[in-house]
Amino acid sequence: MQKRPIALVTGTSSGFGKHASVALVKAGFQVIAAMRDLAKRDPLDKLASLHIDPEHLEVISLDVTHPEQIQDAISSIIARHGRIDLLLNNAGYALGGFAEEVSSEEWRKQFDVNVFGLIDVTRAVLPYMRQQQSGRIINVSSISGRFGFPGLSPYAASKHAVEGFSESLRLEMLPFQVQVVLVEPGSFRTAIWEKGMQDQQLDEASPYVSQMKQLMRHVEGIIEKAPAPDAVISTIVHAATTPKPRFRYPVG
Repeated sequence: MQKRPIALVTGTSSGFGKHASVALVKAGFQVIAAMRDLAKRDPLDKLASLHIDPEHLEVISLDVTHPEQIQDAISSIIARHGRIDLLLNNAGYALGGFAEEVSSEEWRKQFDVNVFGLIDVTRAVLPYMRQQQSGRIINVSSISGRFGFPGLSPYAASKHAVEGFSESLRLEMLPFQVQVVLVEPGSFRTAIWEKGMQDQQLDEASPYVSQMKQLMRHVEGIIEKAPAPDAVISTIVHAATTPKPRFRYPVG
């Protein structure tokens, strides 16, 4: 029996990562679903139990901001499976706030997860894909990676960095038959927006208070009315399985 291709997915406790992990198993992959906190694996396990054979889904602990964890995780996957065919870089979060008021610590944390975490996981996987002369890397970016929005400057800046990194990486990997793809979702109903805004305190003395209130209303609208992530998940599966993927897939 032909072995399933091996896919590593980051950020799988909720949202796109959770749904994509199950969808990729259904599409024929053996999926290693990585999440920072295994105590939050229940939603993934429950979704998987309804739709797939759990034999084809492995859940591991991985904090993408810890390079030593990344190296250990990749080494373990290679030891068990011998290869990695697909990397879906999905781990990330959206920090809400205005550039002047977001602290340096918060700015750095946003980039540590969304940019440097993605880069470190990618760099750990690249030697194996390069040696295989095959592989595919899908980076989940955002419409915010193409356009900036008020009150989301840290998130938009991080996603612009992901776009630039992916553009260069695609060209660097062409000689090694490793494909690089960007998926750029618009506003969809996932926990990323709610989590991104929950720590923001509304300061009535802020010069940005009216804009922040408008942003919060917009986020509430996303939470209530935005479509489910089905279109993004089907796009990810297409990008993972089509013989000749496009570089960019805007969705929504």
